[in-house]
Amino acid sequence: MGEVVTDKDREYEAEERASAPGPDQAMSDRVNNRSLRPRSEAFKEFMRSGWAGDEPDIEPLESSKFTPARLKALGAAFPGERLVIPAGQPKVRNNDCDYMFRPDTAFAYYTGLGVDYEAGAVLVLNPVDPDSPEAKAGETHVPELFVAPRADNSTTDFFMNAHYGEYWVGPRAGLKEMAAMTGIETHDIAQLADALSKDVGGEAGAVRVRVMRGTDPQVTALVESVREANGAADPDRDAAADDKLYEFTSEARMVKDAYEIGEMRKAVAATKAGFDRLLSSLPKALDKPRSERILEGAFNAVSRELGNTVGYDSIVASGPHAPILHWMRNTGVVRSGDMLLVDAGVEVDSLYTADITRTFPTNGRFTDLQKRLYQAVLDSQQAGFEAAKPGATYSDIHHACMRVIAERLHEWGLLPVDVEESLSPEGQQHRRWLACGVAHHLGLDVHDCAQARFESYQGAPIRPGMIFTIEPGLYFREDDLLIPPEYRGIGIRIEDDVLMTEDGPEWISAGIPKQIDDVEEWMRSREAASPVD
Repeated sequence: MGEVVTDKDREYEAEERASAPGPDQAMSDRVNNRSLRPRSEAFKEFMRSGWAGDEPDIEPLESSKFTPARLKALGAAFPGERLVIPAGQPKVRNNDCDYMFRPDTAFAYYTGLGVDYEAGAVLVLNPVDPDSPEAKAGETHVPELFVAPRADNSTTDFFMNAHYGEYWVGPRAGLKEMAAMTGIETHDIAQLADALSKDVGGEAGAVRVRVMRGTDPQVTALVESVREANGAADPDRDAAADDKLYEFTSEARMVKDAYEIGEMRKAVAATKAGFDRLLSSLPKALDKPRSERILEGAFNAVSRELGNTVGYDSIVASGPHAPILHWMRNTGVVRSGDMLLVDAGVEVDSLYTADITRTFPTNGRFTDLQKRLYQAVLDSQQAGFEAAKPGATYSDIHHACMRVIAERLHEWGLLPVDVEESLSPEGQQHRRWLACGVAHHLGLDVHDCAQARFESYQGAPIRPGMIFTIEPGLYFREDDLLIPPEYRGIGIRIEDDVLMTEDGPEWISAGIPKQIDDVEEWMRSREAASPVD
């Protein structure tokens, strides 16, 4: 029986139509046409009453002990200038659905904020008055954080604002909470424009402003308008100045402090748990459609249980997919007897991520051929580790790994030239089977510090406190006619996370098995475990 529509229902519908926007409604507002939100004053008045107080208990973040030193170093690099570092805005996935918010890396580094606290927030480093006590004490800047106030149950935005309203999104940190968490002076985001325009110490003259220009277009446009109002706009010069800020913040993250090292250890431990869950799921996933995704789901579930999410899209590549360097579709079937390459890392709530790759024999035991190829990659990685010492460079790691790979390929009769010719800049034939690099910085980004200068990255000495990967591999594509048929469709990568110490390199991920016997034993132990262990 159909629903009965009364005259009163028709009256309400007519009132809704009468109050609805006209045909000239802005396109940006039309997304709300899908729902009939109440607009009456009676509703608003009713919603503003009858709620219990919800003052959260806020404690300082552990990171707040370390951000002052980071901020001081940043300010010292740009004395007398105003520095603007936005958190960024949510990014649209489709229509009115956003991806889960993840703040800009530089913002996270200098505020110590992780997860999704602060969409739309902006960190500003204001230069101090040269005649102030702060300046005489050696300070160059005062950091200020600009955020949206809480839209709690004492506000109309609580139920009317789907972006910030806590009726919609749950409790948020506002001005008081952010200040307590970060130790940074915090203001309403509505005051940002005035803050970017003010002079220093009441003196006339424009303050030079730099901004992380690619993070939040609205904030960048605001900075550009301030530059124009000050008569100091020069697009080419400003872009170059902003790039220098980006470069500095990238290079500043190369050496990790004690807090960061601790967070990286947490990320590696969570990643080990993710691999455990994946291996427990492997036996029942074999030969099933999209079984790569079954395993991806097992790992990714742990990333949400123990961390914020994955640090990057997980690569679960079985058989002929394993030689595809960035296979992330994960739509393949995991078949018994193939090699399974898994490149995955958990990003913990502080946003630091691990980056680990392991390659498994899907049936639990390596064949003789698989052992030979796997051991070559393992030996290459160990050579890179032994080359990594304080004062060495990434290039030293690279060349050590490549020499082992070239030697093995030559032993197997795959190189068309001798080892030395292949290793020469004019040769490089061995790179057919290892075209990618074998080491990179790791931290808040999986490819951390990527905006650094070449001479500060590849050519710079490795220092204690740096964390990086070593990840050689062999990638024998299914369509490669220059190798024996039994090699085709095999991809192997072994990747671990390394901390450089005063005494030399340390495998942070030493607890994740990779020796042949250890991998086989690990797989046996996980087969006997529950998939949710």
